[in-house]
Amino acid sequence: MSALTTRQDARERLRKVFEAALDHLIPPDESVPLKGARFTDFEDQVEAMGREVLPIALEERAALEGNAEVSHPGCCPFCGSARAYLKKEVTQPELLSPQGEVVVRKQHARCRACGKTFSPSGSRLGVAR
Repeated sequence: MSALTTRQDARERLRKVFEAALDHLIPPDESVPLKGARFTDFEDQVEAMGREVLPIALEERAALEGNAEVSHPGCCPFCGSARAYLKKEVTQPELLSPQGEVVVRKQHARCRACGKTFSPSGSRLGVAR
């Protein structure tokens, strides 16, 4: 099992997204006026910033997990057989989390005994509710 990225790369991607969102919220150029005039305007702007940044933070955190990528599928969760193999197919589904849509890398496995397919990291990654 291994992570899909390094901490340094994850932090750099998140830093870039955050800085772009921050520049939109509070432009570094003093001559550019700030947007909004009421507290509710500020709340809306900060919420928009969160919708931009938080899904990326979740994607990067998931990619850092040691079980983000497996080298062996383990036993079949349906029949318990050890005759499972990793398929070459890898997808990147969008999961709906409370922070927005998050794209994760998902491996696929197939069981030679019962013929069913599963994601070897599915039970550990979980589905947002």
